[in-house]
Amino acid sequence: MNKKILFIPLVAFMALAAVFATQLVRNSAGDDPTKLESVLVGKDVPEFHLEDLAEPGKIYDQAIFKGEPLLLNVWATWCPTCYAEHTYLNELASQGVKIIGLNYKDERNKAVRWLNELGNPYLISLFDGDGMLGLDLGVYGAPETFLIDANGIIRYRHVGDVNTRNWNEKLKPMYDEMLAEAKQ
Repeated sequence: MNKKILFIPLVAFMALAAVFATQLVRNSAGDDPTKLESVLVGKDVPEFHLEDLAEPGKIYDQAIFKGEPLLLNVWATWCPTCYAEHTYLNELASQGVKIIGLNYKDERNKAVRWLNELGNPYLISLFDGDGMLGLDLGVYGAPETFLIDANGIIRYRHVGDVNTRNWNEKLKPMYDEMLAEAKQ
C-alpha cells in the first residue's frame, strides 16, 4: 500500500478543522450567525397590490409606506412566536408606534378572529395569503419586522419577535432616528 494514501484522511481532517476554526473566530469577533441580511435595506418597499385583511376588495399598494416612519410586521396565526410578540406590539401601538401588519400565508378568517380577540396593533392589516409580498421582501418565516422610513425606504430587517430587549437596544433607536429625520 502506498504511504501517501494514508495521509489523505489527515489532510482532509486538517482542512475541515481549519474551516471550523475560521467560523469560530469569526463568530467570537461579534458576527451574528443568526442575522439574515436583506438585499432590500436601502431600497423602496417592493410594488404590490394587496387586499385589506378584514375588508376584502379594499386594495392597498406601496404608497401606504410613505409619509411617516413605521414598522411592517410579518405575522401569522400558525406562528407561536407571533402570538408571543403580539402583546408587546399592542403596547408599542398604544405608545404611538406606527405599525402595518402583513398577514403571511394564513387563513383570513383565523387572522381576523385573532385580531378581534387579542387586539389589533396595526394601522392597516394587509392580507398576503399566497405569500408573494413576503417572497419579494425575502421573508423566511414569521415573525419578521421591517423598519421603513417616511420615504418608503426599508432601513432595517429584524428576524424574530419584537420584545422589550431588542426594541430598546436596537429597534427603538433606529425608529427614533427615522422620526427625527422625518421632522427635518
